[in-house]
Amino acid sequence: MPELTTEAEPSTRNWFPAGAWKQWIPALIWLAIITAESTDLFSSQHTSSWLYSLLSRLFGSINPATFDVGHHVLRKLGHFVGFGVLSYLLFRAWRATLPLRGSGSWSIGWARVAFLMSIMVATLDEWHQTTLLSRTGNFGDVVLDSTAALFAQVMLWWRLRRREQS
Repeated sequence: MPELTTEAEPSTRNWFPAGAWKQWIPALIWLAIITAESTDLFSSQHTSSWLYSLLSRLFGSINPATFDVGHHVLRKLGHFVGFGVLSYLLFRAWRATLPLRGSGSWSIGWARVAFLMSIMVATLDEWHQTTLLSRTGNFGDVVLDSTAALFAQVMLWWRLRRREQS
């Protein structure tokens, strides 16, 4: 995939840089996935029943207490990965949308807006879950999601700065 430039392409008809909309597609798809996962269909009760059934068929009898711990860890890992990916995709989208001269491949502005948007999505996601009988909104999940978004931004900064130095 070609590197994005940091200078806006000249356009007299459109304020939106040419091709920037393409970077929003993955971010919007990922946002739709997070939204779908916030529904009753992906509640702990639903995911545990089909996952327990699948793992029991593959590996035989599974201790329910052990499964519950693993299921909990898997769900929290899903939060971390999901919001880390969202933060990364939002960074790419903003980098394409708001090119900044002289900022290279990384800018605190792009990182900040991607991070803040990720926190906003996490907050709305947990609030939405409080409206469903099968779900519970959890402030701890907002903290976990925000930590994942921050981690993604730190990794982006580290990777992109390292690439520029080589």
